[in-house]
Amino acid sequence: MNLESPKTTVNKSPQDVFDFLSDVKNFEKLMPENISKFEIIDEDTFLFALKGMPEITLKKKEVIAPNKIVLGAAGGKIDFSLVGNIIEIEPAKSDVQLVFNGDFNPMMAMMIKGPISKFIETLSTNIPNAI
Repeated sequence: MNLESPKTTVNKSPQDVFDFLSDVKNFEKLMPENISKFEIIDEDTFLFALKGMPEITLKKKEVIAPNKIVLGAAGGKIDFSLVGNIIEIEPAKSDVQLVFNGDFNPMMAMMIKGPISKFIETLSTNIPNAI
């Protein structure tokens, strides 16, 4: 399953956006209002939960400054990744798009497609105001 957020324009350089997304503590600022838990495990890993959903642990897996950050599932039964793509429009303006990739059976994919789409859209929408 591959889901993409809408592209969000940020009035910051790609390096500024990259630096913000590289610090996992900053993801708390991007979370939806229905977050019930957010916990930093180490400098590359955080755990969060949304009301009515299981806890999810994400770990920074790959960084390619200043254009790409890959977070992946850290443990758990489900393997997926969340990729932040940062594209320079102008020196102080960037487009950011989040891409969710996961390998799920058709039943699971059908159940989580809506909530995951809404989640990555919320993260993406919150980036310009959080930086």
